[in-house]
Amino acid sequence: MKVKQISTKGLTVLFLGLAACQQVKEDAFAGRPNIIIILADDMGYGDLEVYNDESKIPTPSMNAMAAGGMRFTDAHSPSSVCTPTRYGLLTGRYAWRTPLKKGVLWVWDKPLIEKDRETMPKMLKKQGYHTVCIGKWHLGWRWPGKQGGFMNDTVAIGEYSMEERYQLWKKMDFSQPLGGGPLEAGFDYYFGDDVPNFPPYVFFENNKLLAMPDTLKPGNMFGAPGPMVSGWDLANVMPTLTQRAVSYIEEQGKKDTPFFLYFPLTAPHTPIAPADEFIGKSSAGRYGDYVNQVDYTVGQVMEALTRSGQRENTIVIFTSDNGSPGRNGEQMGGATGSVKNYDHDPGRPLRGMKADIWEGGHRVPFIISWPGKIQSGSVCDQLFGLNDLIATLAAVTGAPDREYEDSFDFNKVWLGMSDEPVREDLIHHSIQGMFSIRKGPWKLILGEGSGGWSPNPDKKPGVVLPPGQLYNLAEDLAEENNLYNEYPEIVAELTARLDRYKEQGFSNPDFK
Repeated sequence: MKVKQISTKGLTVLFLGLAACQQVKEDAFAGRPNIIIILADDMGYGDLEVYNDESKIPTPSMNAMAAGGMRFTDAHSPSSVCTPTRYGLLTGRYAWRTPLKKGVLWVWDKPLIEKDRETMPKMLKKQGYHTVCIGKWHLGWRWPGKQGGFMNDTVAIGEYSMEERYQLWKKMDFSQPLGGGPLEAGFDYYFGDDVPNFPPYVFFENNKLLAMPDTLKPGNMFGAPGPMVSGWDLANVMPTLTQRAVSYIEEQGKKDTPFFLYFPLTAPHTPIAPADEFIGKSSAGRYGDYVNQVDYTVGQVMEALTRSGQRENTIVIFTSDNGSPGRNGEQMGGATGSVKNYDHDPGRPLRGMKADIWEGGHRVPFIISWPGKIQSGSVCDQLFGLNDLIATLAAVTGAPDREYEDSFDFNKVWLGMSDEPVREDLIHHSIQGMFSIRKGPWKLILGEGSGGWSPNPDKKPGVVLPPGQLYNLAEDLAEENNLYNEYPEIVAELTARLDRYKEQGFSNPDFK
């Protein structure tokens, strides 16, 4: 075979051409980095080694991400359960302002995001982004009926006890396009399985099912009853989502427009179904192995960005939708708190777990990486909520000024341009609808117990408990010393502040 010789002049022209192409791409991206949000499902603050030096789970990819970026120590999900957190993240508005006053959307529920609501993907599309969601949606759909219309229009959101809701699928036409969903919320493309433990057990693409359910989920398979496509494998969900995300990232490397990838994972939420190659990779049972698989997925995203030449111009965020319930993974589930039998505490050093109003329910890991923009190995202890992402990303991408009800701009904090506190306060919410408000070191909980799944160890016979809880987190991060009766003036101030935010419909003073 003859090798064609290229003249020096030819090489010069070639390199100049490549440089020009690269410059065109950089100009097209000016001020608009790619954005990836990886949202783990039910991962605790203490699951990651970089947050917990006693973790029994290897998390090298997330450790590396923190070493190359910024780690927040006081970041919080808008709720201690998933649906309201997803709503708050994508809209910048607390979900308790919607009809969902507690809990999560249930099987066959309709969309929670209002049709005319501004969302993160809608905002970014106006800035020229291609917007994609790959993974768990859990924000509702409109399911078409065989006789027309949508079968869940009359089903009240969050009404779990209605037995007939589990039979609604019998009147649905799965061959028809679905209403609502990610496309209506502003995404250009969607691929996922909606909710891994809810029917239908099948992958979705855009507003259709990729295959028609042809059987019912076996009784011994984890999840709510309902239709399923034959051969559905719960352990195949995470690998499929990971591969889809990696392929999308690599494809976008060939294009001249920025992208936004919202990548809500199905792990380590139940069904706890790690792929075979991850079993035994941790010292915390199947749960720990599933967390390790999440770490692998994070690594795959980073490697895809590097291979496709996009790492330097991409913001990558890793966080969780709430705390961990600490199930050990037995039969893809397990009792809450059972993973502690492996000497691993997913919430260390916090009190409580998923669903609770205590810190273990809503304080979450939050790591952000943007090479050359965000200082490597930096740690931020500012109070931050996942509902702040939309305002911050709007500022980063130069979107026109628009304030969001409960979202604050942390752009200057991320970029190291300011260390002034952005937030004065933040509201927390439990699965049962219990409220808490945080201001400075003070955290006021209005109600007894946790408002979630944790028992109340303070409830002893003959002891009269105060109607609320007050903690100084700067001195008592584990929330062990209730100061409610000792500081009535702080209780009154925080109660009035929370009431005002609820009544006026916003907490951002600049909201118009």
